[in-house]
Amino acid sequence: MAKGPIELKKTDSILDQLDRLQEDIRQRAYELFRSHEGLLIGPLEDWLHAERELVWRPAVELRQKDGELRLEAALAGVAAKDLDVQVTPEDILITASAEHRHDDDSTIHLCEFKRGRLFRSIHLPEPIDPDSVKAEYRDGLLRLTGKVATVARKKIDVQAA
Repeated sequence: MAKGPIELKKTDSILDQLDRLQEDIRQRAYELFRSHEGLLIGPLEDWLHAERELVWRPAVELRQKDGELRLEAALAGVAAKDLDVQVTPEDILITASAEHRHDDDSTIHLCEFKRGRLFRSIHLPEPIDPDSVKAEYRDGLLRLTGKVATVARKKIDVQAA
């Protein structure tokens, strides 16, 4: 896969996207529940099935060295233009829509390619400076690097009331 530019978005919170995804999973799990027609399949199984159907989570590795956090995510089959990477001081959110089609009329005996919505949220062990984050995508591997934020401590005098 060719190297491509990745636009980073700095955001205050990723909670809205998490809420929308959870609502999609909730709706699909309910559809699965309604389709059982008396079978004793539990709601947890329906929820997990809906998650697997709607979302795939790529493998990631997060490292820290010399005041820098480094994140690698395996995103084989995803084009750089389809990636959406959002950064807050505490989290990184990677989303994309991955399509895999069989365009010819051959018989498919096995296909393990992922398709659907890619969604990966990574909570960072230490805050980072979102402005310092750089991204590179090459050969199906997304690499992000960012500097750990240095938070200056400020002494506050307590006034007696």
